[in-house]
Amino acid sequence: MDWGTDLWDQYDHIEKHTQSGHDLVDRYIKFVRERTEIEQNYAKQLRSLSRKYAKRGSKEEFSNHASLQEILNELNDYAGQRELIAENMMTGICVELTKYLQDLKLERKTHLSDAKKAQQNLEISLKNLESSKKRFAKEWAEAEKATQQAEKIENDLNATRLDAEKAKQHAHARTHTAEECRNDYAAQLQKYNKEQNFFYYTEIPQIFNKMQDMDERRIRRLAEGYCQFADIEKKVLPIITKCLDGISTAGKKINEKQDSILFIEQHKSGFERPADIEFEDYIQGIKPATSDSSLNPPKARAKLWPFSKKNKAHAAEDFSHLPPEQRKKKLQAKIDDITKELQKTQDQSDALEKMKGVYEKNPQMGDPSSLEPQISETAQNIGRLRGELAKYEVITRDAAEQPPNIYTEFDDEFDDVETPVGQCTALYTFEGNSEGTVSITEGEMLTIMEEDKGDGWMRVLRASGEEGYIPSSYVKLAP
Repeated sequence: MDWGTDLWDQYDHIEKHTQSGHDLVDRYIKFVRERTEIEQNYAKQLRSLSRKYAKRGSKEEFSNHASLQEILNELNDYAGQRELIAENMMTGICVELTKYLQDLKLERKTHLSDAKKAQQNLEISLKNLESSKKRFAKEWAEAEKATQQAEKIENDLNATRLDAEKAKQHAHARTHTAEECRNDYAAQLQKYNKEQNFFYYTEIPQIFNKMQDMDERRIRRLAEGYCQFADIEKKVLPIITKCLDGISTAGKKINEKQDSILFIEQHKSGFERPADIEFEDYIQGIKPATSDSSLNPPKARAKLWPFSKKNKAHAAEDFSHLPPEQRKKKLQAKIDDITKELQKTQDQSDALEKMKGVYEKNPQMGDPSSLEPQISETAQNIGRLRGELAKYEVITRDAAEQPPNIYTEFDDEFDDVETPVGQCTALYTFEGNSEGTVSITEGEMLTIMEEDKGDGWMRVLRASGEEGYIPSSYVKLAP
C-alpha cells in the first residue's frame, strides 16, 4: 500500500498530514531546547551551591571536614556532566534537527508545487477540451441549419438556380467547418484522456509516493532524535556514577576516632593537672601558703594561651606563646621547612657551580662571570638558612629541657572578701579555654578583681559570678 495508489484523490489530507509532521519536529526541537535550558540552569545552581559551601584556603585535616570538601568537588564535576548533556542535546538534536527540518520543508514545498502544477496542466487541458466541444456543437448546429436552408431553397419553385447553388455551397462550407471542429474535439478528447490517465496513474502517484517517502524519512529521523535524547544522557552516566561513587567514598572515608585523636594532638597543652589544695588549720593559726597552686598567675603567662581572632597578638618567633606540646610541633615543623628549603638552595648552588664549570671549559656556551651574582646570592641564602636552622634547633633543645608545667595552677576559688579594684568594658570577645581563664564577650561590663601586674593579664569577675584571667589588652578601663 502506498499513497500514490490508495490516496490518489486525497491531496488536501496529504498536505495537512505532512504539515502536521513538520510541526511535530518543530515542537520536539523546542522541547529539547527547553530541556537544555533546564540542564544549564541546574548545572549553574549546582556549581554555585558547591562554591557556597566549599572552604577555600588551608587543607582540611579532619576526615569529616575533608570529606565534605571532596563531596563538593564531586558535585562540581557532576554539574559539568549536566552541562555536557545540555551542550550535546543542543548540538546533536536541536541544531541538526533544525537543519533537517529546513530541508524537509523545502522538499515538501517542491512536491506540493509539482502536484499543483500537474493539476493546473490537467485543468487547462480540460478547458481546451470543453472549448473544442462547444465550438464543435455550435458549428454542427450551423451546418445543419445551412443544409436545411439549402434544401428549402432547392424545393422552392420561385427560387432561382443561382440561389439554390449558393445555398448548397454555404451548407457545404458549414458542414466542412463542423467536420474540422469535430476532428479537433476528438483530438482534444484523446489528448485529455491521455493526460488524465498520466496524471492519475503516473504523475500524481509518483509525487505522492515521494511525499510518503519524505514523511517516512521524517518519522525515522524523529525517532532517532527521540532515542538520542536518552542516549546523550546514557553516555555520561558512567561519569555521573563515578561522581556519585566518589561522594559515597568520601562519606565512607570518615574516621571519627582518627578525627578525635587528631584534635587531641592539635590542642593538648602538655600541662599537668592542678595539685590538691592543702588544708589550712586555723586552730593552729594560719600557716603561710606553701602550695604550688596559687591565685597569682605567672609573669610569663602571656605566652600560654592563643588569643581569639580579634586583635590577635603577634605570634612569637619561637612559638613561646603556645603550650609545650603545640610549641614542640611548631618548632619541629619550622625546622623541617627550613631543612627542605636549605636542601633546595644547595641543589641550586650545585647546579650553578656545574654550569660555571661547563662555561669555563666551553666559553662558546656562555660567560662564567655572568653566573657570579646568582652564585653569590645562593651562597648568602645557604648561610642564612643554616643560621635559622641552628637557631631553631637551639630553641627546640631548650624547650625540651623546660619542665612540662611552666606555670602555677590557678586556684578554683577566690577570696570572698576580696575588694574589687575597678570596672572595665570588654573590647573584644575572648574564649577562655585554658586553665584559670574566663570567657568574655564584646561589650560586656566586668569587675576588676586583680590589676595587670606587668604580665599582660588581669583577673575579672563577670555578672554571672564566673571569675578568671583575661588579656589586659582586651578591655577598656572605666573612668
